[in-house]
Formats: sequence, C-alpha cells, structure tokens
Amino acid sequence: MTLTLNQSPTRAGSQILGIGAARGDVVVTNDDVCQWIDSSDEWIRQRTGIVTRRRASENFTLLDMAEQAAREALERAGISGDQLGAVIVSTVTFPYATPSAAAALAERLGATPAPAFDISAACAGYCYGIAQGDALVRSGAAEYVLVIGAEKLSDYIDNHERTISFLLGDGAGAVVLGASDEPGVSPSVWGSDGSKWDTIGMTHSALDLRAIAMAAEADPEGTAVVAETEAKLWPTLRQDGQSVFRWAVWEMAKVAKKALDDAGITSDDLTAFIPHQANMRIIDELAKQLKLPDSVAIGRDIAEMGNTSAASIPLAMHRLLEEDPSLSGGLALQIGFGAGLVFGAQVVRLP
Repeated sequence: MTLTLNQSPTRAGSQILGIGAARGDVVVTNDDVCQWIDSSDEWIRQRTGIVTRRRASENFTLLDMAEQAAREALERAGISGDQLGAVIVSTVTFPYATPSAAAALAERLGATPAPAFDISAACAGYCYGIAQGDALVRSGAAEYVLVIGAEKLSDYIDNHERTISFLLGDGAGAVVLGASDEPGVSPSVWGSDGSKWDTIGMTHSALDLRAIAMAAEADPEGTAVVAETEAKLWPTLRQDGQSVFRWAVWEMAKVAKKALDDAGITSDDLTAFIPHQANMRIIDELAKQLKLPDSVAIGRDIAEMGNTSAASIPLAMHRLLEEDPSLSGGLALQIGFGAGLVFGAQVVRLP
C-alpha cells in the first residue's frame, strides 16, 4: 500500500497586512558628503536626485532598525510576534555571516520558534522576500510572515570612494503578509545575471583580512604596518556605475513589463510604482518606458533617504502611504535590482 503524506491546506492568496519603517537617525547632506569627494550639491542632485541621505549612528544597529520597523508593521497588521509563522530578513550588511539577523530578530519579537532566515540578494532582496513569504502563506506553511529589508550600509562605505559611497543610506522597512481570499501579491518575476557578478560588490573579501591577521601573528613587531594595511583592506562597496545604469534602465523595464503582464493588468490599472531607490534618473526612465499615467504615484524616497538597498522599496512604500493614505488598497508595481546582478518584481495590493 502506498502511503499518502499529509500536507497543509493551500490558500487563494496572500496580502500585505501592515507596514513599518525605521530610518537612520543622522541626516547627511550633499555638502557633508563633499568633504570627502570632489563634487558639489548641484552635481549630486542633478545626477542622482539625492538631497540628503539618512545614516544610523554607531549605537543604532541594523537589528535595532529592523526591530523598530517590524514592531510598527506588526501593530498595523493587528498581530503579535508570537503569531508569526516565519521571519525573513533581507540584508547584505549584517556583520555576522552566521547566525542570521532573522534569528536574533525573531527572539526580540517573541516569534521563537518560528523559522527565521536571511536573504542575500542586495537591492532585490525585499522582492525576493515577498516572493518567498507569499509562497509560504499560500502553501499553508505559515499563517503570517514578516518580511524585512534592513541595511546599515554606512558600515561598509569608504567615504572617499566616489562610485557609490555618496549614494548610500541606512534604514529598515518591514511588512507582514497574511492570508487573503484573493491574491494580493502577483506571480513574481525574479532572476539573476551572474555574468555581471563583479559590477557591484565589495573591494575585498574576509579572506584578505584573515591573511593580514596571520601575517601579524608571524611578525609581531610589524603590528603597526599590519594594522594600517588591515584598515585599507576593510571590505567596502563599489560599482561600475555606467554599466549598472544601462542594465537597470533597459533590462529592468522588460522585467517590470513582464510583471504587469503576469499580474494580468496594465500600467493604467496601477495606483503606485515603487522601484528600488537607486537613482532618480533610473526611476524617471523606468516610469517613462512603462508609460505610466499621471495618476500613478511614484516612490521617490531616494531624495531624502539615499539608496538603502534591500530597505528602499518598503521605505518608499511607507512614505507614499504616510503622505497619501488614499493610496491604500490600490495596486503597486514594485521592482528591485542590484548586486549579483539580481532582480525581482511583483504587483502588490497596498496595505
């Protein structure tokens, strides 16, 4: 006799029930940035759309920001941490390779023993998290799923590096996904292009630092030289800006259009467009290629927050809803793209 395994009952769909945000507590202006690089407020505004960026002070950790955003999202969703069926944190700046930020956050929120794991998908990480959270809810594996994008990019910035450092900010955005009688999250369009793996990334690996540490042990008298070398080898972010810009504008427009098609809607049906906050010119070009009507609200959180990687989409969504609550219940196209190179997009119903 063949035995049939039990399986959880599936659900029609999932939806975002609540959203929360936490922003770095230090405002960094363009003039502040220009202390370190040869640039100007005018050039930065024209090329990126950034007026200020928010960065977190030393004692405001990535976990602190994630917790603050999560608690707001839970409150707005009307549930407590112990009701969560999974905790997903997307980040590339948690300072520990293991254990995960998600496990520590789950403990803070009282979500233990919910499964908890991190996603390393850079600026597409939040959309990756939504794809997985939606699948967990629809499959019946979880009643509620917390999805967070959280970054403290300032820990990995060389202030004198001018390809990416002046763009970056710190923050966290969180949503709670729960069951819905009809889909509140469309099929996800996601993928990667590893042929462009080195287009955005770190200047060094942790193994470089290990080699320096071993050299210090072998030559104790050279400690000062080793320390200076170690400081130079601390991994920081950099990018090939022109290659990233071209890829984002031309390839991500195709991904965004496919996400609309897979959702069974057109741009005319959208209430909002919330792309990753990489560069205002990229946002404007994508909106142009999608032929968005004037009625569609566009996330432009980059002007005050800078680029916060995995946190940028939920932070931009949070700002749009705070500024115009009437957007609630409408459909939003969200798309993330970044290091890997990776991308992810879906249409969601705004909480």
